[in-house]
Amino acid sequence: MATFNLSSYNPSFFTLMGIPGLEKFHVWIAIPFCAIYLVAIAGNCVLLYLIAVERSLHEPMFLFLSMLAQTDLILSSTTVPKLLSNLWFGDKKISFSGCLTQVFFLHFSFVMDSAILLAMAYDRYVAICSPLRYTSILTNQVIIKIMMGIVIRSFSVIFPVAFLLKRLPFCQTHIIPHTYCEHIGVARLSCADISINIWYGFSVPIMTVVSDIVLIAVSYTVILSVVFRLPSQGARQKALGTCGSHICVILMLYTPAFFSILAHRFGHNVPRHVLILFANFYVAIPPALNPIVYGVKTKQIRDKIILLFSPKGTE
Repeated sequence: MATFNLSSYNPSFFTLMGIPGLEKFHVWIAIPFCAIYLVAIAGNCVLLYLIAVERSLHEPMFLFLSMLAQTDLILSSTTVPKLLSNLWFGDKKISFSGCLTQVFFLHFSFVMDSAILLAMAYDRYVAICSPLRYTSILTNQVIIKIMMGIVIRSFSVIFPVAFLLKRLPFCQTHIIPHTYCEHIGVARLSCADISINIWYGFSVPIMTVVSDIVLIAVSYTVILSVVFRLPSQGARQKALGTCGSHICVILMLYTPAFFSILAHRFGHNVPRHVLILFANFYVAIPPALNPIVYGVKTKQIRDKIILLFSPKGTE
């Protein structure tokens, strides 16, 4: 049987087409994405600064929030700058290694976000269901182990994707009808069998995320059962209030993801440019909204933000 070196078929670059069908609007489309990206950078950097310098925010919930902010910075910075250079300056080329790097950090960030939300759900579960044991359960050592587990799991699940793409021969078109590289979209350009990519790309990461969703749902089912057994309405409202921002962030992450999956699977009549625009809003908007949600709905952070930006702010 003849053998050949598949790596010799790896292209030197791919061409990202941007948003096919809306080329004449590219300059204008980039403006809101630039604004959203600047909000994401500013908001998450402010969160990280406050959590780093304010000792009162050195609690498990805020440490997980700082991890979420860092992951959101990675997610938005992986895609939006390349999108802006494409739409504004026509910089459509991306190297093969650059494409693989973008694929890795895009999927790595999503799996990380999901795992962090699960950790935050566990934090709320312990805080509401075992408040007297909260500090003894979520010690600094436990928090560090959880954070390391999140990073290791996400890396282990997504890192093989780079090798699954690198082994493929790309002997046909090198044009990607999108604004960024993602696993299955790149794999479909190959002239070889991509069944392993499809199996891995849809089953392993999605099953990881699905398990997170199930565990989050279980934890909130227990939380709600405990909250509604509290004797006073004020206590119930206070307990639910501590979960409000977390629930909003959960909905912002998972709802667009499932909509996008369903649209790609069953929305055959949906125009391609609509799917591409939605995919870009999905990676840009949650990182921008997450710090706003926590800044508005979490009193400790809201007070620190007001103090930080108030010209007369004093302790």
